Amino acid sequence: MKGAASKRRQLTIRAVEGDDEVTFRPLQFGLIRRLLRYTRPYAAKRNWLLATVVLRSVQLPALAWALGAVISGPVAAGDARGTIWGVAGFAVLALTTEWVFVYRQRFALELGEAVVYDLRNEIFSHLQRLPMSFYDRTKLGRIISRMVSDVEVVRAGVQDVLFVTLVQGGQMLVAAAIMLWYDWVMFLVVLGISPVIYILNRLLRTRLSDTLRTLQESFSRITATMAETVSGIRVTQGFVRQDVNAALFGELVQDHSRYNMRMARTAGLLVPMLELNSELFIALLLVLGGYRVLTPSISMPVSDLIQFFFLAGIFFSPIQGIGFQYNQAMMAMAGAERVFRLLDTEPEWEDRADARDLLSMEGRVEFRDVWFGYTRDINVLQDVSFVAEPGQTVALVGHTGSGKSTTVSLIAKFYLPTAGELLIDDHPIESIRGESLHHHMGIVQQQNFLFSGTIMENIRVGRPEATDDEVIEAARRLDCLDLLEAMPDGLYTEVGERGASVSLGQRQLICFTRAMLADPRVLVLDEATSSVDSMTESRIQKSLGSLLRGRTSFVIAHRLSTIREADQVLVFDQGRIVERGTHLELLRRGDVYSRLYRQFVSTAASA
Repeated sequence: MKGAASKRRQLTIRAVEGDDEVTFRPLQFGLIRRLLRYTRPYAAKRNWLLATVVLRSVQLPALAWALGAVISGPVAAGDARGTIWGVAGFAVLALTTEWVFVYRQRFALELGEAVVYDLRNEIFSHLQRLPMSFYDRTKLGRIISRMVSDVEVVRAGVQDVLFVTLVQGGQMLVAAAIMLWYDWVMFLVVLGISPVIYILNRLLRTRLSDTLRTLQESFSRITATMAETVSGIRVTQGFVRQDVNAALFGELVQDHSRYNMRMARTAGLLVPMLELNSELFIALLLVLGGYRVLTPSISMPVSDLIQFFFLAGIFFSPIQGIGFQYNQAMMAMAGAERVFRLLDTEPEWEDRADARDLLSMEGRVEFRDVWFGYTRDINVLQDVSFVAEPGQTVALVGHTGSGKSTTVSLIAKFYLPTAGELLIDDHPIESIRGESLHHHMGIVQQQNFLFSGTIMENIRVGRPEATDDEVIEAARRLDCLDLLEAMPDGLYTEVGERGASVSLGQRQLICFTRAMLADPRVLVLDEATSSVDSMTESRIQKSLGSLLRGRTSFVIAHRLSTIREADQVLVFDQGRIVERGTHLELLRRGDVYSRLYRQFVSTAASA
């Protein structure tokens, strides 16, 4: 049973994960150098931060030296006046040390925030230029995890790990220099223990890094599952899958908890072992120092021994901190390698360097023997050829999965053909900048996306500079202004996240008006009226004639009543065009389209 449960859990993990992560070594100087490049725009702040790091690295050993000097000097000699002055000097040094600490923290926080700001902007900009194929295969939760949790651990690496480690390392170097000056023999003992500490780090490093990487991936799977569950909550509740989903999620959480405990045990082993070695070494120093003080031939001054022990404490105190910082550094490296892996994801295609803008567009679209597949193994479109002249309405008809939506996606340059040519105004689509093409296009899909905000703001997405009067006029031309104004706050009604506060039909009308406001030369209606009622559809159909006049339009519809007036009907079947002609011509032919139409009529009659 235990083996079966483990196997089921691993299958769940693989199903959620979906793709393999590249394995990196825990610490890479290439990653560190790349992170440091993000501090270049803030060189002044970074340099001030480095100055405070150096100053604090000197001040901490200086505090220990001053304390030892006061004890072994005026205090041991019974000099009250000297003791007071010594304490006053120590207090001033302590205050300046804390003052430097405040500014070191402030500069580090500001630098870390600046780096994160630039990094998140770069990630967002990069995501904007990745093609649709990237989003087809990448889970939303993974993208959110890169932007949120991974960037946050990178922030910790920049503002905490790096500069705290520099302070602690500098503190150890300064303390070592002073100890060497006091007694080089005892300092050699300090150096002798260093290989032991290094070996311990080396032995635990691989195990700790693997555990941390697994932990990060486990959290990413949880984030991806949570995002998917929230997005599909209607389906979950509609099909009563709450218990099933909860069980699957529980297995992911159980794995994450197990990885977390493994990481805690590994990290918990590292720090105590380092601390134990420090304490054993202090005891060794005490034995050696006592021997050197009590041996007449050596006669090490007691004051030097006192100083040495204070400085030894300063030397060994960062070891525990460095162990913790190493743990944080491993997490930062794991986060950085994921973030940079996303940033290094090259788009499968980009606009060519010589691609040009379309300053104007007539709207002629031509497919010449076009093939396309989302993967190399399966062609969704096969040898598709047709011409849509400017101002024509072309209807795309066929069963689900026949290639209709893929065709209009190619026209919008969301993808590029695998083979063949696609021309816009007799220009290969590869020679046209995608952004320029989209300025001349309007797309209304079956499941359109609304942003949080008002109806007015969502319509204005099609043309941000449009005035309120222009938005109202677009809705009036569509003959749906009264329907939008009938909502609680009219055109200023909040639609909620993803349009959750409005009905599917209202959402479709908003998107239709958005496309009309953009005044496109090429208009794509992908099941555009599927979510509106018959009466509203009838009103929209009456206005379509004037709205589509002069525009090249591609209409995809299962309701064949919406394409009777099309200039050309293309019938798709398994990625090929099997029939073409007008509505009446195809009916007279009595083939595929005629059968589809009869099915539609009989279904409508029975309804």
